[in-house]
Amino acid sequence: MAFIVTARKWRPQKFNDVVGQEHITTTLKNAIKNNRIAHAYLFTGPRGVGKTTTARILAKTLNCTNPVDFEACGECEMCQNIQNGQTLDIIEIDGASNRGIDEIKNLRESVKFAPARGKYKVYIIDEVHMLTRESFNAFLKTLEEPPSHTIFIFATTDIHKVPLTIISRCQRYDFRRIQLDTIKELLNKIAIAENIQIDDTSLTIIAKKADGALRDAESYFDQVVAFCGDKIDHHTIAKMLNLVDDEIYFDISDAVINKNFKVVFEVSKKIYENGWNFVDFVDGLTEHFRNIMTVILTQNSDLIEAAQIYKTRYLNYIDQFSEGDLLRLLNYLNKVNQELKYSQNQKLKVEISLAHMIGLERSSTISSLLSKISEGDVEIQVTAEKKTPYLINSSNFTSKLDIEPSVEDKTTEKKPAATTAPEVKIMASTLKAEKPLSAKQPVITFDEIKSKWDNFANYIAEDNGLILGPFMKSLKLASLEGNNVNVVTEIENAQQTFNMNKKLLNTKISEFFKVPLNLNPKFIQAPSKPENKSQNKLDKNDPYVKIITDELGGKLV
Repeated sequence: MAFIVTARKWRPQKFNDVVGQEHITTTLKNAIKNNRIAHAYLFTGPRGVGKTTTARILAKTLNCTNPVDFEACGECEMCQNIQNGQTLDIIEIDGASNRGIDEIKNLRESVKFAPARGKYKVYIIDEVHMLTRESFNAFLKTLEEPPSHTIFIFATTDIHKVPLTIISRCQRYDFRRIQLDTIKELLNKIAIAENIQIDDTSLTIIAKKADGALRDAESYFDQVVAFCGDKIDHHTIAKMLNLVDDEIYFDISDAVINKNFKVVFEVSKKIYENGWNFVDFVDGLTEHFRNIMTVILTQNSDLIEAAQIYKTRYLNYIDQFSEGDLLRLLNYLNKVNQELKYSQNQKLKVEISLAHMIGLERSSTISSLLSKISEGDVEIQVTAEKKTPYLINSSNFTSKLDIEPSVEDKTTEKKPAATTAPEVKIMASTLKAEKPLSAKQPVITFDEIKSKWDNFANYIAEDNGLILGPFMKSLKLASLEGNNVNVVTEIENAQQTFNMNKKLLNTKISEFFKVPLNLNPKFIQAPSKPENKSQNKLDKNDPYVKIITDELGGKLV
């Protein structure tokens, strides 16, 4: 007897035999049970998931003369003729080779005739999206109002190419991709029936290679059996299908943890010698780190499509990576995958990329650092050497954190120790902090301000001498309270002058003394003088008068 491929030999003959599409088979059985048979069905979904098979089962069930529990019996004469392809009532048409308007005209003519022996004449048109626009248009009227004994079943992998006028006249059923575990279960059942030994890892490799298509999985299974015989080994399968060994991905993730740069060149050499595709390798590495992130986020391996032996190994990474580190690695791998396709030297590109990945330092969030400080997991040391503001430069949170000054502060002149702020160092250890970290504001003494006050007044007068020069010369230092410099003045209109230039003066005084300060003037009304004839005369010692006479060339009359 000639060899029959697994996809044909194990093709389902009943609704209950169809795997992964229970939402469709249950609906069709209920429709038959309740006598709610539609005149047109549209089956859509990926390749190899059971569209044509389900269409044949539906046609056979509708014409079975002795159905059992609304399933075809498979034993009556009508079922036997349908299974052997010897009936005229089930017409299968390939949409790709019968796509012209002439074929559709012939179909419209044949629809008028009653079925030869069965209850229904069923037309199964596979890849219906290949029909031309004219064919679809010629088919509209017949599809909408066919004879009562006629049923149309359309199957397509590209529903977007089917006109909406056709879709609206059919009952649409969307087929799903077959889950990996479902494919593994069915292949294991077939292997047991065929007396073939196969392990879980080998089943996983075949199922992942099929990418949700059961027909593809059965084709790979036949190919593997032809190569390995009755005893299938996963190493042999990986070699035959030219798949990248999963152990390489675990070697890389371990190297990232241990900072082992030697692995980069070992992995690159192995990929090159085995003839593996570098793009496929990066795709697999991306999936590998995705699996690690899944384990860390969910604390289990249920959402990973891998063999059971690898699921157990993924659980060992729960405490080895942080979510932030994995997001950085996945984002980097996605960028590498895009650049690799246009690289002229893919081997060198992969080596550099792997070295970058291993060299990435671990990161930590501010909240986790604060949590460690509050729990006493770090030791805090405070020294007075460098100035504020602070920038955190983190290389490895398990060793040392230095808080350093910004670039702008490094260019400023050094101040005495009394005017500098402390440098904060956080040392990671098991010791607890003896004293909490206290933030000190920069300080300056009243004597320092007093010694430089005249220079500050001249500093203001250089740019704003006409208005602020007289005002500054009229101010007298009173005291220093925190960051507030208290001054007094008796000059008229001084309060209005200060209010108009308050922001400028506070900015200037902070820039000059290099300490955040605020000017706080107190306005004292000058004592009244007795009236006399010279009361309305100008005083030549008045600061405003001196500015007008000395700088603008005015004369006192």
